[in-house]
Amino acid sequence: MEKLEPNEMVQRLTDFIRMQGDFDSVAIENFRKMPGGASREIWSFECAMQRDGETSRRAMVLRRDPGAHNISTNRRHEFLVIRAAFEEGIPVPEVFWVSEDPAVLGSAFFLMERIDGETLARRLLRDDTYARAREVMPAQLAEILAKIHRIDPVEHKLDFLAEPGDNAALTEVKRYKENFRRLALEPHPAFELAFRWLLERVPKTPRKTLVHGDYRIGNVIFGPEGVRSILDWELAHRGDPMEDVGWMCVRAWRFGNDKKPVGGLGTREDFFRAYEKASGAAVDPEAARFWEVFGNLRWGIITISQARTHIDGFVKSVELASIGRRTAETELELLNLIE
Repeated sequence: MEKLEPNEMVQRLTDFIRMQGDFDSVAIENFRKMPGGASREIWSFECAMQRDGETSRRAMVLRRDPGAHNISTNRRHEFLVIRAAFEEGIPVPEVFWVSEDPAVLGSAFFLMERIDGETLARRLLRDDTYARAREVMPAQLAEILAKIHRIDPVEHKLDFLAEPGDNAALTEVKRYKENFRRLALEPHPAFELAFRWLLERVPKTPRKTLVHGDYRIGNVIFGPEGVRSILDWELAHRGDPMEDVGWMCVRAWRFGNDKKPVGGLGTREDFFRAYEKASGAAVDPEAARFWEVFGNLRWGIITISQARTHIDGFVKSVELASIGRRTAETELELLNLIE
């Protein structure tokens, strides 16, 4: 990826927005890199756009690939999925423009609305400011998830989302087993045991929907009133909607509040009931348990992938390297779950 200084990025971005929106002039202010985004760069800025003497102002976010990576995703695909969610009234940022031309900013990117709020889960779980949010967010998240699962990929022309086959659960287990074989640099007996456990308990998956793919507390913008926006749709795909339900229960998203397994906020039973009420679809506890085990295994494989991105020299990052040290946590959790 071409290395660009912030001033050069601002100039190129200004030209890009002017051409995309057919504006007479564009001015960008307060261009700054935001914290987080281990797998993608996130930049925030204010943009004033003038056309025919009228000026509009928007707070925007640039979401850009940092370079080569072990997790292959597509910015245009993510852009189109977020647009579909926005059109369906789901709380997501409005998306504006997307580019896959590396000549613009060195790598693929898209621009979207900046929504103010908090994203740090530890603050949500501990600060008095968010006491009300802690009460209402489990039900809010269940209701939003039900809306996500009602998005029609055909209606929104999301044809790039491949059909998951006869059994979406088996498809995902096989896919991550292949990823594990490709990425692991050392033996992980706990992962081998988990794969065996999963393959012996593959649930039927008659209901196939759009799946967010990374639906967890860390991908939520929230305020004192609760959820404001759902972020990070890069892993969206077609599959079993229970995959999202199980992923929300993965231990890593509880941030130490293990007495409340749904993001450190609530119980599985309450979350399942809220989802059933909003979606009209029953949650099979055994299927949800399968997907929770799978989710912990999947997160473990992702920690290896993130570390390999650093080790293999794609992106030198202390954050990516440190995520690799969390693989052992998922091994312990898997052993506890399948005991």
